[in-house]
Amino acid sequence: MTYIEAVEKINSLLVFGSQPGLERIGEFVERIGSPDKRLKFVHVAGTNGKGSTCSFISSVLTNSGYKTGLFISPFVLDFRERFMIDGEMIPSTVLADIVEELFPLVEQMKKEGKIITEFEFVFAVALVWYAREACDIVVLETGLGGRFDATNIIDTPLVSVITSISLDHTKILGDTYAKIAFEKCGIIKQNGITVAYGEQMPDSMDVIRKTSEERHNRLIVAEAEKAKIISSNIEGTVFDYELDNQPLQIRIRLLGEHQVRNAVTALCTIAQLRKQNLNIPDSAVINGFERVSFPARMEQLGNSPLIFLDGAHNPGGANALSETIDRYLKDKRKIGIVGMLADKDIESSMAVLLPRFEEIITVAPNNPRKMSPEELAEIVRKYCPCVTVSDNLREAYMYALSRAGADDAIIIFGSLYLASDMRKIILSQK
Repeated sequence: MTYIEAVEKINSLLVFGSQPGLERIGEFVERIGSPDKRLKFVHVAGTNGKGSTCSFISSVLTNSGYKTGLFISPFVLDFRERFMIDGEMIPSTVLADIVEELFPLVEQMKKEGKIITEFEFVFAVALVWYAREACDIVVLETGLGGRFDATNIIDTPLVSVITSISLDHTKILGDTYAKIAFEKCGIIKQNGITVAYGEQMPDSMDVIRKTSEERHNRLIVAEAEKAKIISSNIEGTVFDYELDNQPLQIRIRLLGEHQVRNAVTALCTIAQLRKQNLNIPDSAVINGFERVSFPARMEQLGNSPLIFLDGAHNPGGANALSETIDRYLKDKRKIGIVGMLADKDIESSMAVLLPRFEEIITVAPNNPRKMSPEELAEIVRKYCPCVTVSDNLREAYMYALSRAGADDAIIIFGSLYLASDMRKIILSQK
């Protein structure tokens, strides 16, 4: 089986959508030899900040000499981003071989009336690779929710991490912060350790505290105010932080105050890993954070005009992007290219973001759940009257360039699916 054939096999499972539950994936993983039992995990759930937090933690562990797996979803540029060890994606041939080995079992279980979804299969492939490569630790990001997410078949992890909770996937996870927090807190296992992002809504934090207490977890709340910002500009942020009573100066390249809060969440996780006798030197912490870059997290792709790509696609992400715009781009004339999935809370996100823009171009992400540019434009006009509709992503980008002066800023946001395609277009133009 070739790599392309392997990805086609995986994508063929997308037709089954998301089917929350642990019974099928539990049985599937058991049939392939329970590779999860040979691994140790840091398990991360939340609405926003999961990818950044996971990247910070895994980078520090790699810089400490641990063979570190990283499992994230979704990918932005390359399907293989979902599976990494020490910052390197799974080789194409290895992925193809594992898919060829495991896929007959998917087909067998389908005959038995047990459907394995795309995400479940991808997770199983990852477990097999990490186990065969004898990873010391795997930093594991949930896909959707937590309680019934496929990744939740693992035993008690070294640390459970709850990042920022926002209103997203409300039809599946619930329409209040408390309901969504309940689902995310499903990853908190008995007698474990939980680190929580500090600036949660009160209802979310109440659920996190209650769940941690009920499951006899030691709860550590990441207090962002302990990070003393020294400098912050378009190149990144430098802040002082005391880790295990040792003052450190941390530099991160990811933009925005919310990334400092994500970094503090990761630092608290590292402190708890140290308490479990992991050797994580201060130098590895400093180097690990500085080396993290992340596509589509307020990623700068141009200078004149400034061009930024961000995956903000829900109210929490919109708030974070708004803070970043206000801090770094307040005096710039801003043109936005936005495309969103129809099942997102579009109205709330647009109400937060769009008053900051002078012009908006609406497009459609390459996804069956997309909202049409015309429908999106009707919502956008409530908050930014200067709207252009485009049915072609490349044409939308070229139009934005034609409208932008050298001192202006173009910001593309609304969906990671949009970010993936737009990133390729922008880089090809360069």
